Amino acid sequence: MKPVVEALLAALGPELVLAGEAVPERNRADWSGLPPTRPLAVVRPRATEEVATALRICHAHGQAVVPQGGLTGLCGGARAGAGEVALSLERMAGIEAIDPATATMTVMAGTPLERVQAAAEAAGFFCPLDLGARGSCAIGGNIATNAGGNRVIRYGMTREMVLGLEVVLADGTVVTSLNRLIKNNAGYDLKHLFIGSEGTLGVVTRAVLRLQPRPRCVHAALCALASFAAVLGLLQGARARLGPMLSAFEVMWGDYYRFVTGRMPHVRAPLDRDHALYVLVEAQGTDEAADGQRFEAWLEAMLEEGLLADAALARSLGDVKAFWSLRDAAGEFRQVLGPHFSFDVGLPTGAMGDYVAACRERLLTELPGITALFYGHIGDGNLHIVAAVAGADPQPKEAIERAVYEPVAARGGTVSAEHGIGTTKKRWLPYARSPEELALMRTLKAALDPKGILNPGKVL
Repeated sequence: MKPVVEALLAALGPELVLAGEAVPERNRADWSGLPPTRPLAVVRPRATEEVATALRICHAHGQAVVPQGGLTGLCGGARAGAGEVALSLERMAGIEAIDPATATMTVMAGTPLERVQAAAEAAGFFCPLDLGARGSCAIGGNIATNAGGNRVIRYGMTREMVLGLEVVLADGTVVTSLNRLIKNNAGYDLKHLFIGSEGTLGVVTRAVLRLQPRPRCVHAALCALASFAAVLGLLQGARARLGPMLSAFEVMWGDYYRFVTGRMPHVRAPLDRDHALYVLVEAQGTDEAADGQRFEAWLEAMLEEGLLADAALARSLGDVKAFWSLRDAAGEFRQVLGPHFSFDVGLPTGAMGDYVAACRERLLTELPGITALFYGHIGDGNLHIVAAVAGADPQPKEAIERAVYEPVAARGGTVSAEHGIGTTKKRWLPYARSPEELALMRTLKAALDPKGILNPGKVL
């Protein structure tokens, strides 16, 4: 047994430190699809002090440490190598406090997002962060990756809901800054160093989240359109006429819609399957009658302006969930599509129609027989792509990635809109960041983690 594992066992005990064959299967892989590996050991602390102890020991031994949350990341950021220690925060779960006066929640980092959402609702508030992995992902991981999700167009990314953090640095130093103030300009706002850093600069252990008023009604429509120009017109109309009610604007290209309604038996098609694009529009309000009338009036105006080829209006929460099942079906692609690549790119919204046409043409030309599906949070500039060549083993990874990322770089986009970089996108990071930006990132890494033990080989 390695000295670092002996030291961890001596300080924390066998209940918190598992090594060798005792490392659970759960801690050997994330959702990236990369092959599983067995870490040297997994540490499962219950409190911040135990995280600090583990990091102090690993720092003294120069031992690499990989923080783990819900392990739902798609870029390999939480995957620990064979010689690395996995630091799993799964036991650090719980809501510590909800303050109605400041509309804040203090929560431990290992708490599943769905539990955060439920606690906020029970207290009469709303947690705006929402994504398909809500039942599995942990709020600390959401913060570490600056998760986006379904309602960024109204509420922003995870960064917008974090007021304060407690973080443990590489050497075990605990930095507690559980700020509950919306306005606090007392020096550097240090939390932003760690939000989106993917565990490479520090380990988030607790957070103060800003809550929102709970919506009292939800309205939704599924719209069919003939062109991306019509999609842009619909988005402009929704912003102008629905204002702050607009909470989601999800676009599905026709190939995606036909795939999920044709290959997934539990997903029904509310509209004909021969349209070019489909848009799920959601609005949250506070007055069922007035807001419902406003939403229907907007939809009628869009029809009268000729922007819509067809539309279905949700008449119940069941209809709303059915519309969302079309969008959320992407989480089940592995069962029906098999091995495939998922992409998460960002582009100026106006450039997306041209990008999709160019990317699709390149994929189909260079890789005959490929299935390429396009969908995403178009209202906030985020496009997802799923691609796979039927029967190919292995899949032509390099060719697919170049066909996706090179047109993104040419249009001033980003190779990662919300999923992070991890290991799978590391080589493409220069497509989205300048040499000067990358140099500054390395300077920050060297300052906060001079031994390079925190999530080594990730991001940079």
